[in-house]
Amino acid sequence: MKTKSNRLANIPPYKFAEVQKMKQKALKAGIDVIDLGVGDPDLPTPKHIVKKLEEEIQNPANLKYPSFIGSPEFREAVTTFYRKSYGVELDPDTEVLALIGSKEGIGHLLPSVIDPGDYVLGPDPGYPVYRMATLLADGKYYDMSLEASNDFKPKFDEIPNDVLEKAKVMFLNYPSNPTGASVDIDFYEEAVGFAKKHDLLIVSDSAYNMVTYNDYTAPSILQVNGSKEHAVEFGSLSKSYSMTGWRVGYVVGNKEVIKSLSIYKSNVDTGVFTPIQKAAAHALTSDQSSVNEYNQIYKKRMNTMVEALRSIGIDANPTNAGFFIWAPVPGGYTSEEFVATVLEQTGVIFTPGNIFGPGGEGYFRVSLAIPNERIHVAVERIREKLEFGK
Repeated sequence: MKTKSNRLANIPPYKFAEVQKMKQKALKAGIDVIDLGVGDPDLPTPKHIVKKLEEEIQNPANLKYPSFIGSPEFREAVTTFYRKSYGVELDPDTEVLALIGSKEGIGHLLPSVIDPGDYVLGPDPGYPVYRMATLLADGKYYDMSLEASNDFKPKFDEIPNDVLEKAKVMFLNYPSNPTGASVDIDFYEEAVGFAKKHDLLIVSDSAYNMVTYNDYTAPSILQVNGSKEHAVEFGSLSKSYSMTGWRVGYVVGNKEVIKSLSIYKSNVDTGVFTPIQKAAAHALTSDQSSVNEYNQIYKKRMNTMVEALRSIGIDANPTNAGFFIWAPVPGGYTSEEFVATVLEQTGVIFTPGNIFGPGGEGYFRVSLAIPNERIHVAVERIREKLEFGK
């Protein structure tokens, strides 16, 4: 009996699972593991958001099947957030859709808008779900190389014409996971112009839009005039409000694309639990001081870790957004060899860069989503036991 489709058989193993296997092996060996690999915030969801959830969950009306497009309160809150943050007007009925986290939305978007054999342009290195979602939709993934020499931005003019002729979607992700790179509105102007020329849909993944430092404010692609004709933007409350397990996000922008996604979703899943939507609406429209407070914590952690990495000869640099450090591995190591060496010698886990695509080979990613005291322990272990490039 066949138990796996050809489509699924062509999907490579989820490499983050391999990192977790390394972690479990170390734990079984009695090693005190410090995980700097996973991007799951350790900071708690702000109390006022939790309190709102507790209030809403007491209402029996909120415990029924949720609307798959999102509650009116949540969709209105997203429009308010975009108006205040970006000066962008959205129609909550046609240009906003609630998601069970942006990963779910990305996974369901591609079969909604591409056909088998269509190309999807994606960042390399980039969030692995872009590639996997493309393959699951029987599409072809083209790696847009992101290089340090170009501030980890794609060079649109280097994409081959034969690929562009078959391309339907282009993923952009700023602030970036894994590189931490950020862009200004001029980059989005260029991207939208490119999309118009080649009749592409841009999918802007803006999961880290509010995790920013040093007076940097991440723009939205929807601030570009005419962008709604060719773009949608995914947003998430996971990182900004430490709500990863709540599974709530949204997509905004082109109403025809959102309509297609809503049709697909209505046939394969249900909506976000209503109390969570209402608490998320509260998060987007209430006091934002917790976001600023958490950003300062991440910034301090980043500076601490950059200093530690530099002290052992690794060329690490702080970023203006996100809570990742993207650094080159020392000479003589592959990404996986370096990560394995660090784990064996210090009990500290990094993420090998090749997990994020071929362009990630030669790099590793450091997550700052662990408590301050554990950051300092990891730093001391690294300084004591490792030395590269000296």
